[in-house]
Amino acid sequence: MAKRHAAGDFIVLGARALVSGIAVAVVLGFAAMVLAQNAQAAPVKIADAHTGELLLQTATPGEYTVAPTVETEAAIQVTGMIARTRLTQSFHNPGTEAVEGIYVFPLPENAAVDHLSMRIGEREIEGVIQEKDAARKTYEQAKTDGRKAALVEQRRPNLFTNSVAHIGPGEMVRVTIEYQQTLAYDNGRYRLRFPLAITPRYVPAAAPVEALPDDPKTVDAASAEALLQPAFAQESGSYLVNPVDIAVAIDAGMPLGDVASTYHDAKIDKRADGRVVVSLAKDQEEADHDFELTWTVAPGSAPQAALFTETLGGKDYGLLMVVPPAMDPIQKAALDRVPRETVLIVDTSGSMQGVSLDQAKAALREALNRLTERDRFNVLEFNSVTRPLWPKALPATPANLAAALDWVGKLQADGGTEMAPALTFALDGTETPGYLRQVVFMTDGGVSNEDELLKLIAARLGRSRLFTVGIGSAPNAHFMTKAAQFGRGTFTYIGDVREVHEKMAKLLEKIEAPVLQDVSIRWADGSPVETYPDRVPDLYLGEPVVVAASAARLAGTVVVSGTRGNQPWSVALTPIPSPDASGVGALWARAKIAALMDAMRRGGDTDGYRREVIDVALAHHLVSAYTSLVAVDVTPTATGPSKRAIVKAALPRGTGGTASIPQTDTPATLELLLGLLALGAAAVVATIGRSATRPCGGQEGLA
Repeated sequence: MAKRHAAGDFIVLGARALVSGIAVAVVLGFAAMVLAQNAQAAPVKIADAHTGELLLQTATPGEYTVAPTVETEAAIQVTGMIARTRLTQSFHNPGTEAVEGIYVFPLPENAAVDHLSMRIGEREIEGVIQEKDAARKTYEQAKTDGRKAALVEQRRPNLFTNSVAHIGPGEMVRVTIEYQQTLAYDNGRYRLRFPLAITPRYVPAAAPVEALPDDPKTVDAASAEALLQPAFAQESGSYLVNPVDIAVAIDAGMPLGDVASTYHDAKIDKRADGRVVVSLAKDQEEADHDFELTWTVAPGSAPQAALFTETLGGKDYGLLMVVPPAMDPIQKAALDRVPRETVLIVDTSGSMQGVSLDQAKAALREALNRLTERDRFNVLEFNSVTRPLWPKALPATPANLAAALDWVGKLQADGGTEMAPALTFALDGTETPGYLRQVVFMTDGGVSNEDELLKLIAARLGRSRLFTVGIGSAPNAHFMTKAAQFGRGTFTYIGDVREVHEKMAKLLEKIEAPVLQDVSIRWADGSPVETYPDRVPDLYLGEPVVVAASAARLAGTVVVSGTRGNQPWSVALTPIPSPDASGVGALWARAKIAALMDAMRRGGDTDGYRREVIDVALAHHLVSAYTSLVAVDVTPTATGPSKRAIVKAALPRGTGGTASIPQTDTPATLELLLGLLALGAAAVVATIGRSATRPCGGQEGLA
């Protein structure tokens, strides 16, 4: 009988514990889910979208209907090492009411935007440059007066918004923006990258939602609300969300070798006059991954230096490219490899799911397999938290490398993109005597707190070098280029898993070779020259140094010098100026503005730098953080308010078909763990409660 009582008591106790545990688990699980929703990354902003279709607002707040995109075209003219792009987008308003259109487009991080024109019907309107607040007021006044207007504003150095007021019923609107940029040059190959997509940005939990320091302070409440709307369309299946057409004409000034489109099928037409014309094989493509075109010059034609000059307002402006001495494979093999301490950082956040993580793993394996026993290394991943393989770098022994490769194979993508702890761990300010310390940072760069991270890099770099590797179809190239610049390293873009071996091998070969340090440039005649960057970066094997310069006169021999290993090195160059270098002055101004903004990020005189940025931008007719292009029609064509239109766009290819950023502070795994812990805790509490309420329960059964 006692046993039956005991058994019955145990069953009752267990049942009570189970019920209590489930109840507590449900409550805590529900609370955890609520917290998770609140701790989720902030909604993707429209400012984080990319070129897209126009959406017309309906009577229901937050709901929009699509106005089909009529035409999106990019016409790019390459002359020497300068590319001039004319980007045209046409939209049609099929509705019965006037609307205001707002759309967002990405540009190369070094683009100098200097022209805006707008055609509505038969009316052509040219843009003018004004300070940002003044341009916004000009635009808002035009809206109030019922006049058509367009406003181009910089949201980030590689991201711009365009607002178009009073698109009438049935009207066609065509907005044209022009900019120029310098080409990238690496290991004998020129690269032209035209961004078409932007990875959704993650906002760290501690960062404010409005994490854009260059946002205008005078934006009206309605505009501010519009800029916070989600801006990504789901896959359409039957039509292109954002169709685009691209054509490139190359006039390199010298015979070209091979020309290749990296990620798009393209038609390549080499003409008798030496020019090359490239166009997409299809009439239109989806703008869900970036366009890249590469080419080489014919053997023996590659210059050791190139100088492009332009004279404006009584001053000379120049772009100087200095290429390190070419080496054949035997010479490369004979180089003394400096022992290195390499820290490999990989982003395993939710935005890296799928193809991006596959690329990152392949890149890690490539880097690990090139280490020798003379080297030291460590590997760490980061998402919502940072997880290093070891507390500090260890020798690259076969056993340690095998452990690292096994660790890499088990990596999975989930969680947020908390970069700061990972960079803080890697850039610890320490040095290992006799080793060159290098940090290789692999990520899609999908974050909004770029300035905070750049300050961190500048403050903690020490004698380390930071090399960034952009992973995925649309990495945040501006942030990653700037991070490499602040880290005195380089940026490498990998957009396809098939490129990993080639591009990582070139990067690793580059950083394994002895660097040319303490590089300086002595210009002819000794006249004062204002150059950007003012501190010339290290010179790596196969990669040039590009410097923008301004002086009363730029001519004659240029001497580049530095230290190679422990020995001095120098070369004297007599470059031939380009006969057609239009836009060099604007590119110099863009470089100066970027340098001033960098100085602000480091904590300099904000008001003073801001005034300098405005002066340079106005003088060179450039859009910047503090200046905008605005075009206003002189004739009123509408009465009453117009409805707001929001841009949507296709998601970057390989993101898994969703624009949501993974939750961070309380992911599903933690919710389940909390529920299980609650269940166990409830059982313990019920057991203690049962014992406490029966003073001699055990002996009662034996009586």
